[in-house]
Amino acid sequence: MKSFLHRAKPSQSATSSLTIMSHNAAPETIQEPTIRSDPPIVGNWDSAHTTIGAGVAIFHLASSRIVLCYHSVDKYWFLPKGRRDASEDTGSGAEREGFEESGYRNRLLPLPIPTRQPFAHNPPSGIQSTPFVTEPVWTQLAPVTRTAQYILFWYITETVPPDLETALTTQTKEQGGAYQYPRKFPADLTLKERVEMETPTEGKGKRYEPVRHENTGVGEEEALYESYLVPVGEAIERLGRGISADVVKKGREAIKLRRQMEGND
Repeated sequence: MKSFLHRAKPSQSATSSLTIMSHNAAPETIQEPTIRSDPPIVGNWDSAHTTIGAGVAIFHLASSRIVLCYHSVDKYWFLPKGRRDASEDTGSGAEREGFEESGYRNRLLPLPIPTRQPFAHNPPSGIQSTPFVTEPVWTQLAPVTRTAQYILFWYITETVPPDLETALTTQTKEQGGAYQYPRKFPADLTLKERVEMETPTEGKGKRYEPVRHENTGVGEEEALYESYLVPVGEAIERLGRGISADVVKKGREAIKLRRQMEGND
């Protein structure tokens, strides 16, 4: 989805940090965004004047790369995003938009993200308690028209593992090409274990390369998009100063922190 938010002006810089407390660990520190949040506002929009969208920074954990999109006509780099479908969960819409605009299947990645959302007071039986969440790392507000408001949520996701890629491809064919939502990141899976799912055993074979699907875009505009897996540092540089680059930075730092918390850094 092309819009003004691809080139939104950055806010003022900041250089402080905040503390995250895991459920059973000592406090950890994570760098606060290099862009300040705007002051809280009051606004009211009914459903006829509200558009909700979601975007993603898709990380390939095994190679420390990220999916970056490129507009082949207007010549700029961006992260995939777009409007969620009616009745669609916003996080699921983020995954779907990431796939449609980039061609890479992806799923929300639970991370130690600073959030004001409370943890479940009495979670359902069998649900594992974890300090890792899949909350948006940034939220943007911008007008669509003089009377309509756009609300955009930015998430961190990962490329799906080989077995899930195969299963989703099969399901898509069986369902006549309809998009298939990926299963969630397992609560008991560590990042080290996740990476090992793509690592050749005993040095045999090549490391798995995430599949980029062709012609996943919806409409003529998205047909102009290209996508690439690039090193995280290069992605930040190409995105320039702004929210998108900071989404990537927050994802990178949260992944690093989760690895530290799991004792695998």
